[in-house]
Amino acid sequence: MERTALTFLHRWLHEKGRLPLIIRGARQVGKTWVVRRLAELENRDLIELNLELEPELESLFVKNDPKAVLLSIEDILNRKVDPSKALLFIDEIQAKPHVIAKLRWFAEMMPELPVISAGSLLEFALGTYVMSVPVGRIEYLYLEPLSFEEFLMAHQKNGFVRLIKNFQWGDELPSIAHQQLTSLFHEYIIVGGMPAAIEKWIETRSLEEVGRVHRRIVSTYREDFTKYGAKVSPELMNKMIHFIPRSLGEKFVYSHVDKAAPLYAVQRALTALQKARLCHIVHSTAANGVPLAAEINEKFLKVIFVDVGLCSASLELSLTQIGSTEDLTLVNKGAIAEQVTGQLLRTVFPLTQNPQLYYWVRLHQEKGASAEIDYVIAQGTLPVPIEVKAGATGSLKSLHVFMELKKLSKAVRVCSGIPNISQIEFKSTASTTVRYELRSIPFYLLGEIHRLLA
Repeated sequence: MERTALTFLHRWLHEKGRLPLIIRGARQVGKTWVVRRLAELENRDLIELNLELEPELESLFVKNDPKAVLLSIEDILNRKVDPSKALLFIDEIQAKPHVIAKLRWFAEMMPELPVISAGSLLEFALGTYVMSVPVGRIEYLYLEPLSFEEFLMAHQKNGFVRLIKNFQWGDELPSIAHQQLTSLFHEYIIVGGMPAAIEKWIETRSLEEVGRVHRRIVSTYREDFTKYGAKVSPELMNKMIHFIPRSLGEKFVYSHVDKAAPLYAVQRALTALQKARLCHIVHSTAANGVPLAAEINEKFLKVIFVDVGLCSASLELSLTQIGSTEDLTLVNKGAIAEQVTGQLLRTVFPLTQNPQLYYWVRLHQEKGASAEIDYVIAQGTLPVPIEVKAGATGSLKSLHVFMELKKLSKAVRVCSGIPNISQIEFKSTASTTVRYELRSIPFYLLGEIHRLLA
């Protein structure tokens, strides 16, 4: 099972002025695996220290001298370590947060030794110890669940990956390729992007076995709740994990999680789950320009879960329920399509950038005047609206409202149909003519969205 993050890691390993790297991501997304795979591919002597399994290893980092640290490691391993041929991997570093601050010394005093650290609950540690980590002395890599292209690579469908990477507007996509890619995408919706679930699906082709993996992953998440801090209620987070898959595509209302719980307690629970990267907030933005974060409306937000497969398991979906485009439209009112779109949009960000998602909502006093755009992304210096349609077609009413207000020239419809560019023209509320270009992109091409918008 290959990850596109390995391409970045290869480049990082050989670049001049390389900095220690911290991999951030939810539990079970494959952080440890990519480091081990990197060491294997690069024929590096992997020095792996797990500070959660062996907390006593913390004593190795008492001094700020990397040479002294390496000597201590050699004593423990009872072997010589060549820094230029090794790779130091500090896993579960959040268990001993002060070690994060020690990483800077490797960049300054032993640059020949590549250092990577990772941790499932790293966000909590970084929030507490961020002042101890000098800016410009470390680099971050954000790892998400497998993208659809990675899902295809895991299935040895490299021909489809090449087709996706090389598709250009004007190419005639064979109908059989479209059908097979759509079918594989339906599998992705059920299995999701968690490496263990994909591995089990490839091995057994049993949704029952995949479901067992999904339940085990969620149980692992729940076991971590007590580590989030005394001020966060594990009971509320349990309710939140159950609630999020059932509220996809809707405005997130705190009171709907638990009507009896205080607002601040529910907010803390959501914040904690976001820090653990088990869910992601989709912020409302006015979308008048870039950056989209500059015009956030805190009163409106939506939430997606870390992985569509875990959502599907929570909603008890099966492949037989989404065997066609029409069935996908009916699943949770099409909200599962919005979940998977948001999840895949997070994978198109640069790996060194923390992904952020946005949507647009317009509320008006007049009945029937509300409008909502599922996602808004930045393409260069302009916002681009994205309407998610689980089927091949659908109403563009909200998109018309947005394009009239923002006076933009390009929009995206993510759907189950074939790739298509169409010119839209309609009469505005002021009886003027509004024109824009609509690019219809099938779900399986979402990973190429920026290229297909260029």
